[in-house]
Amino acid sequence: MSDKFAPGVRQDDPLEPRLAAWEARAEWPLTWLAVGFLAAYAWQVLSAGRWPTVHIWLEIWLWLVWAVFAVDYVVRLVLARRKWRFVRRHLFDLVVVALPMVRQLRALRLITVFRVINRRVGSSLRGQVGIYVGGTTLMVAFGAALAVLDAERSDPNATITTFGDALWWTLTTISTVGYGDRYPVTVEGRLVAGALMVGGIALLGVVTGVIASWFVEKIAGAEASIEQATRTEVMALREEIAQLRADLIRPPDSAPR
Repeated sequence: MSDKFAPGVRQDDPLEPRLAAWEARAEWPLTWLAVGFLAAYAWQVLSAGRWPTVHIWLEIWLWLVWAVFAVDYVVRLVLARRKWRFVRRHLFDLVVVALPMVRQLRALRLITVFRVINRRVGSSLRGQVGIYVGGTTLMVAFGAALAVLDAERSDPNATITTFGDALWWTLTTISTVGYGDRYPVTVEGRLVAGALMVGGIALLGVVTGVIASWFVEKIAGAEASIEQATRTEVMALREEIAQLRADLIRPPDSAPR
């Protein structure tokens, strides 16, 4: 995931000019590589060994992309002036580079695409969070379905053997419903499930916060509108009272003829 979206990290850090310049140049190329990675991984999983030669080339492509991401991490680490601070704030990047088992999660760099879309959205924080959450949810769900299917379908005790099963399991897991009719039985599948459970709880929390902020915004707007209307009516009443008071204290000879 792009470190520009890491909590507590500003997009333009004046203390890391070389790192910021590299990230600006590499952001979009790495994003398109993530798109290609996800497409190749999906093709590899969904085709289920129908074309062995194609699978070999897809596997080579996946490892090449993973190597590019690894090089990107190393370059950023070298360019960073405060290296331990960089490592602490980019632990997710380190995990993805160090554990090829979860390398498909690197496709979450597609959040950059939603950042570009977000430029055309108003300055409402609710609108921004809505785009990020919606895009991230779709990417996490699709990646998790592919990953759990890849891990489970070769096991003789597996209950997740088709992409439809994987999507249904992902939906029930990320929503924290968990019917139990589909569940992972392999170690890798359970690791994916654990990550998805944590992600599902976090996403639900953000969605709940977005909905709550929408209600608060609407209520605050209604209250502001009522308050403004009340003030207008009070000002009009004051003017009428002042006019009546002036008419009452006006001398008789000054009355208009």
